[in-house]
Amino acid sequence: MAYQFIKAPPTITAESHRASTVVPKARVPRQRSGISYLFMLGGFIILSWALWPIVSFMLITAPQFTSVVSPVQDGYSTIGVTNLLSPVAKAASDQDIVKNGPDYTNANVWFPTSPQKKIVSNVTAYTLSIPKLKIADALVRISGDDLSKSLIHYGGTGLPGEYGTSVIFGHSVLPQFYNPTNYKTIFSTLPTLKPGDEIFVRFDDVEYRYVVYEMIVTEANDLAPLAQRFDDSYVTLITCVPPGTYWKRLNVRARLEKI
Repeated sequence: MAYQFIKAPPTITAESHRASTVVPKARVPRQRSGISYLFMLGGFIILSWALWPIVSFMLITAPQFTSVVSPVQDGYSTIGVTNLLSPVAKAASDQDIVKNGPDYTNANVWFPTSPQKKIVSNVTAYTLSIPKLKIADALVRISGDDLSKSLIHYGGTGLPGEYGTSVIFGHSVLPQFYNPTNYKTIFSTLPTLKPGDEIFVRFDDVEYRYVVYEMIVTEANDLAPLAQRFDDSYVTLITCVPPGTYWKRLNVRARLEKI
């Protein structure tokens, strides 16, 4: 007797059908890795956006300025730049800086070894304008403290229109956040000034026109910017550089010119 075997067609059940339609597990990590790459790319773009002003200043802008000046040059007086802090006050100040970190909105921490002098004068404030930076009638307080509320004329330096050097401090951040009416950002674009640019000061109802003649970068603890020169009337504008850091100080020097 002969036998014949015939292979039956495969039986498709609901369970086997579901198994055949399941997405291979190997595809899931690919999707997740794609999202990870997008996040990494976004982080790189944000980091580059924040660091570019610093890098460009160091590589492009800073080399155009005069070399760092230290010590004080000949022809300058160091009046007002000696240490007037008592040992007790200096120790307390150092402890605060170590504990909390320096608050650079406080003008008194910029040169802790050369504190401001309190000036007795009928004029306690004046205004400053820089047309190129769209700064108009910014408030400057003489011997002030809070750079978040005004520019600060460092107490003990010369007054506008008189022989000597008026030293004015202003706060700065990354130039992307520059706002000429916000004192926390007001000097953020100060590095874009060039010799020949104008600075106008209105002091005691008299307007003075100063013209930029020199821009230098000094170390943060260099007292040279406070030095006085008495052969004419000068203004020095100071802010931190590179933008958004406290590493060094930009000094924009201007001389009184006829209006």
